[in-house]
Amino acid sequence: MRWYLRYKLSFRDLVEMMAERGLSLAHTTIMRWVQRYVPEFEKRWNRFARQTGGSWRVDETYVKIKGRWVYLYRAVDKAGKTVDFLLRAKRSSSANGAREA
Repeated sequence: MRWYLRYKLSFRDLVEMMAERGLSLAHTTIMRWVQRYVPEFEKRWNRFARQTGGSWRVDETYVKIKGRWVYLYRAVDKAGKTVDFLLRAKRSSSANGAREA
């Protein structure tokens, strides 16, 4: 379940990953686990998650990754710590456009 929540994987992707590790599961089994356990996981996670302050800004830069130039958008809090980031092949025309991915 952690992989499903952390990475953008489908239930079928997770079934394939489990098969590589010798576990035979149906994608519906994973779907039921997510429906059953995610609310409890979120409740526990929110106790430890770092709260972002009321002040943050978006940085934009152009970086080269694996030989391709992409735009990197970072949401940075007032302490300079990255809150979230987004990579895009094309530049957004507005600050809100960075969240439309």
